[in-house]
Amino acid sequence: MRMIYAAAALVAFAATPAFAEESRQPFDGGHIGVVAGYDSLHGAGVTSDGIAYGVQGGYDFRLGGAVLGLEAEAAESSTDRGPVEAGRDLYAGGRIGAVVGGRGLLYAKLGYTNARLSAPGAGVNLDGIRAGAGIEWMVGRNVSVRAEYRYSNYEDGVSRNQGILGLSYRF
Repeated sequence: MRMIYAAAALVAFAATPAFAEESRQPFDGGHIGVVAGYDSLHGAGVTSDGIAYGVQGGYDFRLGGAVLGLEAEAAESSTDRGPVEAGRDLYAGGRIGAVVGGRGLLYAKLGYTNARLSAPGAGVNLDGIRAGAGIEWMVGRNVSVRAEYRYSNYEDGVSRNQGILGLSYRF
């Protein structure tokens, strides 16, 4: 009889991590992923279009139906205006959102961004602020996709509009 109790206790103990994992709510915890999409740079009366691509990561805190998150991103761009090329774009900020339908997240974001523009023999770093809005959808237990619009306003009259798609792994 003790063998049955011991076996039952072992099975219950071994299954506990599985129960904890299954009970984890979407949009709670860390994530890392890739982003890519349309990039439009404006400055000095000139507009140039290209493709932005990079990596992002962050951590979300689920509070009932609300989500608060911290995130960072490092991206590059194919956008150039003649001899001036848009280089790397770094971002750090936060987002706030609402869970919809159990698997979706509507969110707004705000944070600091720093872009590098370069010309032959010279380069400049521009500080700015980024604001955006988007939707993220869980397509699997640990995988989500996102679509977002974002606007960045840098110093020296430079701004950027982007339409971005992303794929994230959540842990």
